[in-house]
Amino acid sequence: MTALFLLFCAETGIAFHNSLCYYFNDSDESTITGDGDSIVKDGGLTAEKAKRKRSCGRSSMENAAPGRKAAGKEAHMRFDDIIDKVNQCSMKKMAVAAAQDEAVLRAVWEAKKKGIADAILVGDEAKIREIAAEMNMDLSDYQIIDEPDMSQAALKAVKLAHDGVVDMYMKGLVDTKNFLKSVLDKEVGLRTGNPLSHVAVFEVPGIPQLLFLTDVAFITYPTLEDKIHIINNTVPVAKACGVECPKVAPLAAVEVVNPKMPVTVDAAELTRMNEAGEITGCIVDGPLSLDLAIDPEAAKHKGATERKIQGDADILLFSDIHAGNNVYKAIVHMTKAENGCILTGTKVPVILTSRSDTFETKVNSIALAAVVAAEMGQGE
Repeated sequence: MTALFLLFCAETGIAFHNSLCYYFNDSDESTITGDGDSIVKDGGLTAEKAKRKRSCGRSSMENAAPGRKAAGKEAHMRFDDIIDKVNQCSMKKMAVAAAQDEAVLRAVWEAKKKGIADAILVGDEAKIREIAAEMNMDLSDYQIIDEPDMSQAALKAVKLAHDGVVDMYMKGLVDTKNFLKSVLDKEVGLRTGNPLSHVAVFEVPGIPQLLFLTDVAFITYPTLEDKIHIINNTVPVAKACGVECPKVAPLAAVEVVNPKMPVTVDAAELTRMNEAGEITGCIVDGPLSLDLAIDPEAAKHKGATERKIQGDADILLFSDIHAGNNVYKAIVHMTKAENGCILTGTKVPVILTSRSDTFETKVNSIALAAVVAAEMGQGE
């Protein structure tokens, strides 16, 4: 498996995907600079955060002592559990931009066979049918919208999501620049006024809970305000996957506040805000080192028995793109983990996989988007 590599800097408006660099503007005009292309960025990036009622039932401090494992949750959560949740709802539908891609069509086909999602295929119809014939894929049950131009295909596909015709939006053969440009289009895109962020969900052997890594691919150097938005984007994803009250670990190299290490100061402030009810729907405990966040034995040996998180974190909040992306790639390349990824902060879940992602990762990403879409639909 190869990690999706998409970096985004809210302050500078620069995004990187694999070897490409994109420059975002608040205007509708774009220019080519250096090796990158420019696309449009929502000017409402620093939208004021909404105040929400605390939904975990108990305060953060009341959740402090016992972890979920002590409460009897030893079963390993799997992507199969996410698919089971999706199958309990009506089948979701996605629009695929520039669907004339074999790897994408295989994932779309598998998702439909598993009851995860149906799809509207937007793109070059002749090429879609040619590829499908080579795969022995029956297209009789799929709606196909013929649009050979990839940029126009992306705009037509995203409009289906914007208008509520479909529940999810997926990247096909279209390049990342034009795909993201469609997501942020002022007329037919998926803007909500909130910043976008990326979440990678992992099923890791030996760890009972699913791990939600964020932001490992989009925001490069998140500020405190960015981290608040990232938490608010990620908590609903964890809840959609069945985590009733997600535990969020703002990660650092140490577990104590050091003014010379700004990451620890941010982590402590996020914890304070959670305890004060300013960040809701979750339990935040930081700063925490990675071992204390995911390994109960490490927490025990280090005497962290009074922490709210004792090796049972659900959401791992990284200090910057370097830490997050390196952990992502270490898990992908050094373990037999499964993962799926989506963009959040949009009107509907956005599936932005890399061409080098495995078949399983693409299918898992569709399942993740579908379960989130189902939760979003219930909240409307």
